[in-house]
Amino acid sequence: MAAETGADATPGHEGGTLQRSIGLVQLVAIGIGATVGTGIFFVLSSATPEAGPAVVLSFVLAAITAGLTALCYAELASAVPVAGSSYSYAYATLGEGAAMGVAACLILEYLVSSAAVAVGWSEYLNALLEATIGVRVPDALSGAPGAGGVVNLPAVVLVVLCTLLLVRGVRESAAANAVMVAIKLAVLLLFVGLAFTAFNADNFAQFAPLGVGGIGAAAGTVFFSFIGLDAVSTAGEEVRDPRRTLPRALMLALVVVTVIYLLVALAALGAQPWGEFEGQEAGLAAILGEVTGAAWPGIVIAAGAVISIFSVTLVTMYAQTRILFSMSRDGMLPPLLSRVDPRTLTPVPTTVIVGVGVALLAGLVPLDVLADLVSIGTLVAFSVVSIGVIILRRTAPDLPRGFRVPGYPVTPILSIAACLYLVASLSWITWIVFAAWVSVALVFWAFYGARHSRLARTGEGS
Repeated sequence: MAAETGADATPGHEGGTLQRSIGLVQLVAIGIGATVGTGIFFVLSSATPEAGPAVVLSFVLAAITAGLTALCYAELASAVPVAGSSYSYAYATLGEGAAMGVAACLILEYLVSSAAVAVGWSEYLNALLEATIGVRVPDALSGAPGAGGVVNLPAVVLVVLCTLLLVRGVRESAAANAVMVAIKLAVLLLFVGLAFTAFNADNFAQFAPLGVGGIGAAAGTVFFSFIGLDAVSTAGEEVRDPRRTLPRALMLALVVVTVIYLLVALAALGAQPWGEFEGQEAGLAAILGEVTGAAWPGIVIAAGAVISIFSVTLVTMYAQTRILFSMSRDGMLPPLLSRVDPRTLTPVPTTVIVGVGVALLAGLVPLDVLADLVSIGTLVAFSVVSIGVIILRRTAPDLPRGFRVPGYPVTPILSIAACLYLVASLSWITWIVFAAWVSVALVFWAFYGARHSRLARTGEGS
C-alpha cells in the first residue's frame, strides 16, 4: 500500500526513506510530550497576568481551537500520511507557494518553541539545584543578553543532549520520550493533589479583571502550548498503520492534554492569588513550597519539570527535523537535508543543523520574545490545515480517508475562525516579525525552491 512505504507515500517524493517504527502509545506520548510542560510549567506564569483567574477560560478557548483543528488534522493525516505535517498537507492541496508559506510558519513554530522551552528548562534546573545542593548556575550563564545574562548555558546543554538522542534514532527517542511523559504526568497529578488542599475560592472572586480582551490575549499566549498536535502529524511517515493510528493519537493526546492543563491551572489559581504569578520563576515549585511549608514537594516538581521540559524540547526538535527533511525531499531546500544515515535511519545533517539553530536562539534570546512568535506560526499553520480539508474534499473526493471531519464543512470553518480570532489578539510587533519572516521564506522559494522543486523538475522533463 503506497501510504505505508515512506517516501513513496506521496507520488514523486525523492530522497531518503524513514522507518515505520512508532505505534499508537508512542505516538500519543509524542503529542503529550510536545504539549504538556510548556503551557503549565512556565507559560502559566506569563498568561495569568493577562487574564487573571479567567486564564482558565483562556485554556478552554485554546483547547477548543486546538480540538477543532485536530479533527481537520486527523482527516488530512489519514489521507496524506507522510512526514512534514501541515507543510505536506498544504503541498498536496494548495501548491508550492502556499506550502512554502506554511513551512515558514512551521519552521518559526518549532525552532522558536524548542528554544523557548529550553529557556524555561533553565529556570527549573536552577530551582532544583538550589533546593537540593544550595547552588545555582550564575546569572551570567543562565540568562540571555536581553535577560541580564551573557548566555543561557543550561538551555544550550539541553539542546545538545536532545540533538544527540535524535541522531541516535527515532525508536530510542520515542521510547525515552514515553518514559519522560509518564514521569511528568505523575508529577503534575502530585501537584494537583497537594495544591487542592490549599484551594481558596476567594482567589476567583475577581474572575476576569482584564475583561474579554484579556482572556483572548492570554489564549493567544497559551496556544503556544498546543503545538504537540502538529508534532503528532510530523511523524506520519514513521508510524505503523498511519491511516488509523494518526487520527486516534491526535484525539487521545488532545483529551489528555486538555484535562491536565485545566486541573493544574485550577489547582494553581486556587492555591495562589493571580497577582502573584507575574514574574514568578519556576512557578509550580514555588506554589507547592508555600502550600506545604516543606522543601520536598517543590524539589519533586522542579525535578519533574526538568524531565518534562526535556521531553518537550526533544519532540519539538524532532518535528522540526522531519519538516525540513520533507521539504528537502520535495526540492524546496537543498538535498543535504534529506540525507538519511543508513545505520540509524535518521536525517543526521538536518538534526545537527536544527540543533545548532535552536541552541543559538535558546542561549541568546529571552523567553518573552519567543512565546508569541510560536503562537502566531502555529495558528496560521492550523488555519491552513483546516482550509486544506475543504479543498481536498473538492479536488480529491474519492481519496481514501481513515477519518472524516464530523460536521463538515462547519467544523473546519469554525476552526479557521477560532484561529483567526486568537491571531488577532497578538501584538503588532509579533505581526511585523512574522510578516518579515514569511516574506524572507517566500523570496527564498522564488529564487531556489521554485527552480529546484520536484514539480519544477517534472515540468522541465515533460
